[in-house]
Amino acid sequence: MSDAPTAPAPWPETLAGTPAVSVIERALERQRLANSLLLHGENLATLASVAHGIADRVLNDPRNPSQYFPPKQHPDFFALRPAGKARQILADPTRALIGKIQVSAQVSHRKVAVIYEADRMNTAAANIFLKTLEEPPASTMILLLTTRPYSLLTTIRSRCLHFRFTDSGTAALAGCEAATQEKWTQTRADYAAWLGRVLAGASDKRAVADQIMGVYGLVTRFNAVLSAATDEAWKQQKEKLPAELEDDEIDAIQTGITNGIRFKLFAEIEHATREFGEARLQGGDEVARRALVAAITQLEENVGLLRVNLNEAAAFEHFLLSSLRIWSRR
Repeated sequence: MSDAPTAPAPWPETLAGTPAVSVIERALERQRLANSLLLHGENLATLASVAHGIADRVLNDPRNPSQYFPPKQHPDFFALRPAGKARQILADPTRALIGKIQVSAQVSHRKVAVIYEADRMNTAAANIFLKTLEEPPASTMILLLTTRPYSLLTTIRSRCLHFRFTDSGTAALAGCEAATQEKWTQTRADYAAWLGRVLAGASDKRAVADQIMGVYGLVTRFNAVLSAATDEAWKQQKEKLPAELEDDEIDAIQTGITNGIRFKLFAEIEHATREFGEARLQGGDEVARRALVAAITQLEENVGLLRVNLNEAAAFEHFLLSSLRIWSRR
């Protein structure tokens, strides 16, 4: 327990004042926020910050500052995360969490359970958890966090109130060295410039060759940024790891960092694609309208293949080669 802060845990800077946060704040003030929330978006860290902000406001009473706890240290805060090399949420830990939230709150009048990467629940765990959502424990708020909402059972999604939170810009590489962020900013800009050349069309074989070579230049730079960002993130993270962790647990954490960064970078490519297409839609460009829809669909398909172990370089290369056809006026 610690001295109470002057204000609740802050929302992520990129989300402060957004419609989703405003709706949550009003519902909390009126004590009318649903018991089961599905928080989804590209950045798991952002979702966790939102969940902790909600937990702080639900569990800590500002009228009783002597009993303030940081959200994750609160006796009535419970968490469930993927574990093991396979990074799955299994049945036994799920049952253990359900058992904890069935009992009365210790300090607060309510309890909060956060399921990180809820899409990692295996079938048995998901079915066990579904029963809890159908008959939630009294005075308990359940927050499911995921970057892949459609990987959850439809029956789980249907029993939750959904909130989407999205990051853009340098937030994707927060914590990385300035040089790495600058390389990514330039890569994004060069990708947009490449799209412009493709959309303009190629007048001769040399221009076509330049567009194709541009694909492999972008792939090389994408891989370089991903490698640098992953190395930097892992260097920071491994210094904080408890000494008693098993090798498979360390491998799971490192794999999670790599996957998280690559999905963030693909989300950045989606933002850049939308910005490029929407700028042309304002001028009434119908070719750009059709191309934007097709490009985002193609990107989502390639990102989906990453989840079945397609190499990220191959996924990005396939997306860019498909974009040559999608954005060409011919």
